[in-house]
Amino acid sequence: MSIKKTTLSILFKDLTFTDEEQDLIASKFELRKLKKGEILLHANDVVYHQYYVCNGCLRTYSVDKMGKEHTLQFAIKDWWISDYTAFFTSTQAIVSIECIQEATIYKVSRENMEVLFDKIPKLESFFRRKMEKSFANFQKRILGSLSMSAQERYNAFLNKYPDIEQSVKNYHIASYLGITTESLSRIRKKISKS
Repeated sequence: MSIKKTTLSILFKDLTFTDEEQDLIASKFELRKLKKGEILLHANDVVYHQYYVCNGCLRTYSVDKMGKEHTLQFAIKDWWISDYTAFFTSTQAIVSIECIQEATIYKVSRENMEVLFDKIPKLESFFRRKMEKSFANFQKRILGSLSMSAQERYNAFLNKYPDIEQSVKNYHIASYLGITTESLSRIRKKISKS
């Protein structure tokens, strides 16, 4: 099923389209519903799509040589998600994407995006701005991981994802923060006492 025209105004905020452009965009996106626990992308898959989250929650994670998971990102309503390194280089994924709360997403292939960029140039500018913002956020996250205390990282997590904590398991949050679940519990207790 393709994207609904009414969804376009949510997906592409501040952009207006002709009826022809709306029809073209709608034809290039595909609706998908995901169940909790479903793996959208496995590490080592070739990445052909990026995904827009209408609702629900997904997470991007990697598994190290010891089998430990490291959560890189959560994607909630109105977020885009993929393994962008693999998506832009047509290589194998280095991360996996898991649905951790039942989700509705739209997927678009790189090939279809190129068609849209060619026919509707303002979409290329839209996605460039999204990528610039995403790159800046990842850089801030890396710097935060290097320079912030665990409690400061937890507070930054709550600011970035204010409504997510109830729907995400503690070990996912701890994995995102780079701490143990026990450390996360201690931080929460300390905050509740202050």
